[in-house]
Amino acid sequence: MTQRQRPTAPAVRPFDDRRTSHAIGAMATAFVVGGVATWLALDAARTARARPAGPADGAPLMRAPLQVVAPVDLQRYAGMWHEQARLPNRFQKQCAGPVSAEYTPQPDGTVQVRNRCVRQDGNFDEAIGSARVVPVAGQPGAGRLEVRFAPAWLGWLPMVWGDYWILKLDRDYQVSLVGTPDREYLWVLSRAPRLDDAVLQTELDYARSLGFDTDRVVLTGR
Repeated sequence: MTQRQRPTAPAVRPFDDRRTSHAIGAMATAFVVGGVATWLALDAARTARARPAGPADGAPLMRAPLQVVAPVDLQRYAGMWHEQARLPNRFQKQCAGPVSAEYTPQPDGTVQVRNRCVRQDGNFDEAIGSARVVPVAGQPGAGRLEVRFAPAWLGWLPMVWGDYWILKLDRDYQVSLVGTPDREYLWVLSRAPRLDDAVLQTELDYARSLGFDTDRVVLTGR
């Protein structure tokens, strides 16, 4: 009888340090490039979602960064304002009648905000919040504020603060145009409970020139 031959063990390839390093480097590069491409795609999608629709007539929007009024004397700005028009928003869906906003400066430099509106059933809704000034380089007293209606203990969270930019204000502090830099929110405010229609239209025309979709505006109490 012949002796059974044992199978020959496969040859072991010597470890190639350079080849392994190149392979790891290639995988790392692909991972980084893929991650950057994914981030850019998600950022583009977020930007597209945040961009407001244009006016119904197709006129091009002015996409330049919005400028705020400077300086704004918050002591003069304080007091009662009546909403005349607004772009629709989720937190005023229940408002069917007059809307007012009262601003009261506080000793710590903030401003108490008291918003009130009449609902469809005739009852009132009221929200009390706080506003703070956002400094603008080279523009002391600029009318750029942030407003919070969440509890004070949540004030450290950036997401609870909403932009409040004063875009237009007459010399007598009687009419104010307020909006947000993404052009999603807009309000026309006046000291008078009802603003003259021609003056209101002037404010809306100016807002339209800034790129706000004024075709969607809701007129308050008209």
